[in-house]
Amino acid sequence: MYARPTLSGMPALDSLRERLAELSDLHALGRLAAWDQRTMMPPLGAPARANQVATLQRLLHDRETDDEIGTWLDELDGDGDALGEIDRDLIRVARRDWERARRIPKQLAGDLALAAAEGQAAWLTARAASDFAAFAPALRRNVELAREYAACFPDAAHPYDAHLADYDFGLTAERVREIFDPLAERLTALAAEAPDKPATPPLSVPLEAQQAAVDTVLKRLGVTEDSWRVDVSPHPFTSWLSAQDTRVTTRFNPEAQFESVLAAMHEYGHALYERQIPPELQRTNVGRGPSMSAHESQSKLWENHVGRNAAFAPVLAAELRAGGFDIDPEALHAAITAVEPSLIRVSADPLTYPLHIVLRFDLEVALMEGSLDVADLPAAWNDGMRRLLGVEVPDDAHGVLQDMHWSGGAFGYFPSYALGCLIAAQLWEALEAGAGAQDDALRSGDVSAIRTWLAEHVHRYGRRLDTQPLVEAATGRGIDPEPYLRFVAPFTRA
Repeated sequence: MYARPTLSGMPALDSLRERLAELSDLHALGRLAAWDQRTMMPPLGAPARANQVATLQRLLHDRETDDEIGTWLDELDGDGDALGEIDRDLIRVARRDWERARRIPKQLAGDLALAAAEGQAAWLTARAASDFAAFAPALRRNVELAREYAACFPDAAHPYDAHLADYDFGLTAERVREIFDPLAERLTALAAEAPDKPATPPLSVPLEAQQAAVDTVLKRLGVTEDSWRVDVSPHPFTSWLSAQDTRVTTRFNPEAQFESVLAAMHEYGHALYERQIPPELQRTNVGRGPSMSAHESQSKLWENHVGRNAAFAPVLAAELRAGGFDIDPEALHAAITAVEPSLIRVSADPLTYPLHIVLRFDLEVALMEGSLDVADLPAAWNDGMRRLLGVEVPDDAHGVLQDMHWSGGAFGYFPSYALGCLIAAQLWEALEAGAGAQDDALRSGDVSAIRTWLAEHVHRYGRRLDTQPLVEAATGRGIDPEPYLRFVAPFTRA
C-alpha cells in the first residue's frame, strides 16, 4: 500500500496541518458568504443563504470534531522536544479548539448558524421599520440557543463565560466587570467636565466629499485595488479571505457625516492585522488574530490614535478639500473629538464610547442568566442610556436595534470594543516610547512606522498568544485603563 510522504517526518503533524488548512479554507468561505449577504446579496436570497450557511457550519463542525484530530494530538503529545515553537503552539491551540468544539452537538451547531442567518435578515427588516417587536422572535430564538450553548460548558463560572471564551479566551465576566465598573465611573465623571456644547457645530460633509475622502485616505494607508475591496454596508465590517483578498466596508450616515472616513480607518485596522500575519502561520489555526479585543485594539488604534490625532487632521482636511469640502484642520479635529453623548455607538465620541459597551455587556449578561426577558430589552436599553449617557432614546432604530451582533447570536462580542479601546491606547504609548513620537510622520501622512511596529510587536504572534499575554508581551504589563483615560482627558476641554 502506498504511504504518503511526510514533510515533517511526523505523519500525525502533517495530517493535522492538512486538516487545519482545510478548516481555514472552509472558514474563509463562510466569511465570503457572510460578506456577500451583507453587501451584495438580493434580499430575497436570505432564506436560501441561511440554509447554505447552516450546511457549511455542520460540515465544519464534523471536520473540527473528528476523532482523527484527537488521535493525531495524542500521537504528538510525547513529541514536544522534537517540535519547533510554532508547531508546539499549533498543537496546544488545536487541542483547546478540538475539545471545545466537541462539547457542541452537531445539531446545535447547525441550529445556531441557521438562527444567526435568519436573525440577521429579520434584524435588517425590523431596523428599517424601527420595530423591535418584529425582531423579538428571532432574538428570542438566538437567546435560547445561546443558553443551550452555554450549558455545554458546565465548568464555566457563569453562562456568559462560555460565550466570552469564543471571542476572548482567558477572560471572564468577573474580570470584565472588574475593568468596566471603575472605568464607567471615571468616564462618567470626565464626561461631566466637558463643555455643554461641542467645540464646533456638527460637520455637514456632502456625500461626494465623503466618498472621495474614504477612497483617498484608504489609499494613503496602503489599500490597493488588486487585493482589497471597499464596499458599503448597513454596519461597517471587515472580512478577510486571504492575505491578498481583503474586504472592508463603511457606511455613509447622514446624521454623522464624517463617520464614514473614521469607520473606514477602523476597518482598515482589522484588515491590516490579518494581512500582516506571518506567512508561516497562514492557513493554520494560529494564523489569525487571537481575540476580538486584540482585533479591536488594532481598529481603534487606527481610528482614534491616527484618525483623531491632531497631527493627522491636516491630512484629512486636505483630502476633504480635494473632494470639494473646505474645512480648517483645527476645526475638523475639534469636531471629531468633541465630547457629546450620543444615541449611536459607532458615532460616539472617544470618551463616551466605552459607556455604550458597558450597557451592552450588562444587558447580554442579564439575557444569558435569565434575569432579563427579551420583551423587556428595549425598556432596559432606554433606562441604561439615560443612566450612563443622559440621553433619551426616541425609537428602536436609534436604540436597541442599532447593532447587528445579537441578530447573529454574537453574545460575548461587545466587551471587546471597550477592551480594544483600552489596549489601543496602551499600545500607542508603547509604540511612541519605542518608535518615537509620530506627530511629524502623521503630518506628512506617513504611517509606515506604525505598520512596522504593529507587525513586529502584535501581528507576528497571530493566535499564538491570547489577549492578556499579548498585551503583556507588547507593552510589558496587563490591560491597563490609565493610558485610555490619559488619551480622552484632553477632549473634555473646550
